[in-house]
Amino acid sequence: MKQTLLLSILAAAISFSSVAVTTASAAATIGQPAPGFTLKDTNGKAVSLNDYKGKTVVLEWNNPECPFVKKHYESSNMQSLQSKYTKDDVVWLAVSSTEPQHQDYKKPEVMNALLKASNASPSAYLMDESGATGKVYGARTTPHMYIINGEGTLVYAGGIDDKRSANISDIKIAKNYVAAALDELKAGKSVSVSTSTPYGCSVKYKS
Repeated sequence: MKQTLLLSILAAAISFSSVAVTTASAAATIGQPAPGFTLKDTNGKAVSLNDYKGKTVVLEWNNPECPFVKKHYESSNMQSLQSKYTKDDVVWLAVSSTEPQHQDYKKPEVMNALLKASNASPSAYLMDESGATGKVYGARTTPHMYIINGEGTLVYAGGIDDKRSANISDIKIAKNYVAAALDELKAGKSVSVSTSTPYGCSVKYKS
């Protein structure tokens, strides 16, 4: 009996260790393949990162109630970036990891109305209600930006720019890391600034 119990405990420990290693190896790391995911968009369509092999992909963690997100949407800065780069065949995926019980959560139909009202044009708006995708990418703030190149490698992670404020006037004098990285990729260059400190509101994950 004791031997059977010991074997069961060892088996459980080995299984737990294996899961922990798998999870860690799947975490987003600059210079490594971006973790895959499949999420439903606000229209109920399943969207997979694998759908966009060969394309540059931008991930934008979003919460429309966050003052730092409002800074970039009320100024139309984010919409201008979305419009400019999707015309260059970049895929722009906005992601909400806000848990459904939080006051900031927006149902898909509400989010669609907000996107239309603000003239936003991401390629898709994805609902990460479990928070699993956000946690794998290490998304901490809204906005938190990521860029994946055509080879599927994560080449940028961090803030949208270098002005850590909710002040709209700062946009004009900010260095936009996302725009700079996308321009470099288009020119066939390496991304010169691959990481920066993200700023904004905390992602409202499910506890």
